[in-house]
Amino acid sequence: MKVSEFNYELPEELIAQTPLEKRDESKLMILDRKNQTIEHKKFKNILEYLKPGDVLVRNNTKVIPARLYGQKETGAKVEFLLLNNIEGDIWESIVRPGNKLHVGTKVNFGEGKLKAEILEVMPGGTRKVKFYYNGIFNEILDEIGLMPLPPYIHETLKEKGRYQTVYAKYNGSAAAPTAGLHFTPELLKQLEEKGIQIANVTLHVGIGTFRPVKEDTVENHEMHSEHYYIKQEDAEKINLAKKEGRRVIAVRNNIL
Repeated sequence: MKVSEFNYELPEELIAQTPLEKRDESKLMILDRKNQTIEHKKFKNILEYLKPGDVLVRNNTKVIPARLYGQKETGAKVEFLLLNNIEGDIWESIVRPGNKLHVGTKVNFGEGKLKAEILEVMPGGTRKVKFYYNGIFNEILDEIGLMPLPPYIHETLKEKGRYQTVYAKYNGSAAAPTAGLHFTPELLKQLEEKGIQIANVTLHVGIGTFRPVKEDTVENHEMHSEHYYIKQEDAEKINLAKKEGRRVIAVRNNIL
């Protein structure tokens, strides 16, 4: 299948640049495959389409403020995007400009609060980077790092928490599982009161989100792996629902 078959026009003025104050007031498009109809509603209307016994599977990964802007020892400005914690203080990162960040290059972030050294050029052009700091890494990252927003969002995010789901729990993602951004604690409570079960998986969104498709055909595009975890209790909840013929509905990137 050719990648060009997925091309369509999306006017920039139709892309929302700031989130609504109330998450569940966001738009929801309902596609009825059987009747071949499309309806436009509010996200909170999902209550009408889920029924008792359904299992809603959500991704409780937590986005880290993984975008860092710093300077080389020469003063040149650089950008890092943390993708994957390999071990300890060593991370796989996308770096820009890549042709200026060779093995051995040292970078300062946040006026020296965080320092980095390029250890290795990895397959695909990412870098293995070691960080040096005094204190707690995640606290420093919270202070000087920025949320890695999608490329079609040009406005500055005023509140980091608006790029997290309300049920985000485990640090590790370089981007948010965006469909889940529209849930509120109140809506989740209403779903449970209706008899809809909640199951969690933890899938850390990685480099595949940021890498453009450069091949002419979909089949030739290299898909990157991502880390995921699921607790026994959640796996049992999902398997039992499937065994009993109940619906299992995944909250995926932009769809349910």
